[in-house]
This record gives sequence, C-alpha cells and structure tokens, in this order.
Amino acid sequence: MKSFTYNDMDFSVESANGRWDISCKKPDGKSAYVGAGLFEGVPESEIESRVRTLVKSIFPVGIKVVGPDVAHPNRIGDLKIVGPDVTHPNFIYWDKDSSSFPKQAG
Repeated sequence: MKSFTYNDMDFSVESANGRWDISCKKPDGKSAYVGAGLFEGVPESEIESRVRTLVKSIFPVGIKVVGPDVAHPNRIGDLKIVGPDVTHPNFIYWDKDSSSFPKQAG
C-alpha cells in the first residue's frame, strides 16, 4: 500500500486484482473511496504518479468547475466525465403541461 498527503487529506492506494483502489481520510476522520478498479494493466512503477495526478485533478485547490458542457466532457487524467444533458431540461410548469410529458386525453 502506498500513501501520501495532499490538501490535508491522507490518500492510500491498494492493489486489487491487477487494478488499483484509491481511498482518502479527511481531517475530520471520515474516510471514503476516491476510485476503485482503476489503472488496469498499468505498471506498478507508474501508479504513484498517475494517482497523484488524478487526486490533484479531483480535489483541486482554489478552483471551481461550473456547469457541465455536454459537448465537451471533462477529462481528469484517464477518466472522461460527461455531465447530464442540460440542453434539454425537463421543466415542470405549475400553470401548464410540461412539453416533455404532455397531458394525455381521457
């Protein structure tokens, strides 16, 4: 198991059947998985640098990502994150039928 500290959180990396699991422990003592089953087939010598890059991208310091862009998904290291399609929202209007779910006759 490899571990390191970034942004006051302790991260650890463990091998699991040729893949890698990343977990973190926050300053308040709570822990959570950051990712599981990552980096299959990547040599162990490259894991630490890839994990650090991924963690720094997921937990940026002083940067806020605003709104998903469906046409251009976010790339975080080897991961590709596609947000919800907000170009076709399903609005519900209280004073008329929703265009997504028109009122049925009968």
